[in-house]
Amino acid sequence: MIESWVTALPTILVVIAALSLPGISIIAVGWGIRDIRALLVAPAVSLAVVGAAAVIAPWLGMTWGVLPVVLLTAFGAAVAFLLRRGIAAGAFVKDDSRVHLTAALTVSVVFFAIAGQLIWAFGSPDSIAQRFDNIVHLNSVQYAVTTGNASAFNIGATSDIAFYPNAWHATAALASVITGASIPVAVNAANIVIAALVWPTSVMALSSWLAGARSVSLIASGLLSAGFGAFPALFFNWGTLYPNAAGYAMVPATMATMVSLTRSRGIALVRDGVLLVLLAGGTFLAHPNALIASIALGGPLILAILGQRALATRTRRDAMLLAGSFFGLAFLAGVLWTVGRTSAEHSSWVPWQSTAQAVGEALLVAPRGLGPAWVAAALMIPAAVVICRHPSRWVVAVPLAVATLLFVLSSGTPRGFFLRELITNPWYNDSNRLAALLPIGAIPIAALGAVALVKYVRSKWPSSPIARAAWTLGVAAACLAAFALVVAGPNVRGVLIQVREAHTALPGAPLLSPDERALLERLDDVVPADALVMGSPRTGTSLAFALSERAVTEMHVYGTRSQGEDYLRQNLVNIETDPLVCEYVRETGVDFVLDFGDRDIMDNVDLARFYDGMQNLEPNDALALIDSEGDDARLFQIVGC
Repeated sequence: MIESWVTALPTILVVIAALSLPGISIIAVGWGIRDIRALLVAPAVSLAVVGAAAVIAPWLGMTWGVLPVVLLTAFGAAVAFLLRRGIAAGAFVKDDSRVHLTAALTVSVVFFAIAGQLIWAFGSPDSIAQRFDNIVHLNSVQYAVTTGNASAFNIGATSDIAFYPNAWHATAALASVITGASIPVAVNAANIVIAALVWPTSVMALSSWLAGARSVSLIASGLLSAGFGAFPALFFNWGTLYPNAAGYAMVPATMATMVSLTRSRGIALVRDGVLLVLLAGGTFLAHPNALIASIALGGPLILAILGQRALATRTRRDAMLLAGSFFGLAFLAGVLWTVGRTSAEHSSWVPWQSTAQAVGEALLVAPRGLGPAWVAAALMIPAAVVICRHPSRWVVAVPLAVATLLFVLSSGTPRGFFLRELITNPWYNDSNRLAALLPIGAIPIAALGAVALVKYVRSKWPSSPIARAAWTLGVAAACLAAFALVVAGPNVRGVLIQVREAHTALPGAPLLSPDERALLERLDDVVPADALVMGSPRTGTSLAFALSERAVTEMHVYGTRSQGEDYLRQNLVNIETDPLVCEYVRETGVDFVLDFGDRDIMDNVDLARFYDGMQNLEPNDALALIDSEGDDARLFQIVGC
C-alpha cells in the first residue's frame, strides 16, 4: 500500500502548496511572520483564495490553473501591504520563537497522524467512496478540468444547478490540472490535505484566542484535532460530504478572525475585517451551511465577549458596540437562515435518540454511538474548574453550548418540533452534519483545561535541575501517551473503519464493483472521444465521465431530463420493435449504452424502476455488445438506428 501512495505524493505536495503558500504570503505581508494566531489561519485563507480565484478566472477569460491563484494571491498581498502601512510598528504581534517552533512541530506531527489515518482508511490513492454523493462530486471535478472552469457558477451544470459550492472541487481540479493525476487520486489528495492541514491549524487558531497563544494550548488543540470521529472522518463516509468537510475545516479560522476583530483598533480593524470577509466568502464557497455554522457558533461567542467587556467597562462606546453587533448579527442570521432553508424533501432526516441521550453524547463528543473522547472529556474537567474560579473565562464554553443545542435539537427532539425545524433546517435537519460541529466547540475548552492542568502541576513541581529534566521527560511521555489514545481511540477508530469499508470495492459494491470500474477505465480505448454514453446513474455508469472523460447523458442522479432521455430509459430494450426508440436515439445523440444491471446505489427499488428499459439488456441486431467485464458490466453500441 505504501508503494502505491508514493505515486500520489506529487499530487499531495501540490495540494499542500496550494493550501499553504497563498495564505502564508498574504498573512506575512499584512501581519508579519511573528504573529502565530494569524499564521495559523493561513491554510484556511489559502482555501478561500483557491475558491475565489476559480470564480473570478472565467470573468477574466482565464482557464483554471495556477495563474488565477497566483494573481489573486498577489492582489490579496498588495491589499494587506497597503493596510499594514497605517499600523504602527509597535502594534504588530511578535510571539516567542519557542511558540512558533511548538506550533510548527505540532502541525507537522498532526499532519502525518491525520494523513496516516486517512491513507489507511482510503486504502489506495485511487480508491473512491462507494456512496451516493460521490457520483456528482467526481463528475464535477472532471467537469471543471474538462471545461477549464471550476467556478461555482459552472460546476453545478453536472446536476443542473446554477450555483454550487466550489472551493473543494476547485482544489481537487487544480491538483489534477497541475499534475495530470486521475480524478480519484486528486480527490483523495485534496481530502487528505484539507483534513490534515486546514482543519488542525484552523482549530489551533481558534483555541489560541480562547485558551491563550501558549505552547500548551497549541499542542493540546492540535493533537486533539486528530481524535474525533465526528469530524473530519465522518464526512468521508456519510454522503460523502466533501464540500461540507472543506467548509467545516474553515469554520474555526473564521471564528478566530471574528474574535480578533474584538481586539483590533483603527486600520488594524479594517485589515482584520477584510480578512474576515475573505474567510467568510471562502467558507461560503466551500459550503453555505459552513458559513451559517460560523455565525451560529461565532456570533454568540462575539456577543459574549463584547457583553463581558461592556459589563466590565460600563462605557457608552462598548454598550453601543454590543448593541450594534447584536442587531447586525441578528439581521445576518435572519437572512442566512431564511435563504439557507432546505425543502421538505431534503430535510427529512429524523432524530435517532432521546433528548437526554443526545445531551450525553454531545458532552462526551461521542455522537452516533461512538466511544467517548476520553482525553478531551478528561481535560474539560480542569477547564470547568477554571471557569468556576474565574467566571470571565466562561466565554470559551459558548461554541460547545451552541453546538450541543444544535445536535440535541436534530438528534434528540421529535420531527416537526418547531424549534428543530426553525434552527436546524439549513443543515437539512441532519444530525450527522451537526454532530460534526461538536469538536469545534469542544477542542478550545479541552485546550483551556490542558493549560490549567499543566500550570497547576508545574506550580507544585520541584525546581531542581533533576526535577526540571524529569518534568520535560514526563510532559513528553504524557503527550505521547495522550496522542496515541487520541489518534487510535474508540471515538475515531470506529469511523475510520467505516470510511475504509466505504472505500473498499467488492463484487456487488453499491456504486462500482471492480468489474464495473475496470470496464469504465478502458472506455477511452473503445468509445470515441466525441461519443455520448447512456446508462443508469443509479448503478454508477455516470462515472464514465469522471474515470474516462466520456460524455454521459446524466452526470448525477438528480437533474432535468429531456423527453427523449426519459423515453429511452424506459423503452430502449424495445429498440427492435418500437420506432420511437430510434427516433429518440437520433434526437439525443446517444451512441453507446452501459448496462450494470439493476442494483441501485440507494437500494431504492421504486426509483431504480425508472431505468428498467435499459438494464439487463441482451445483444441483438440493434444493440451490439462491444465490451464486458464479469457478469454484470457490459457496454453496448447502438447500431440499428
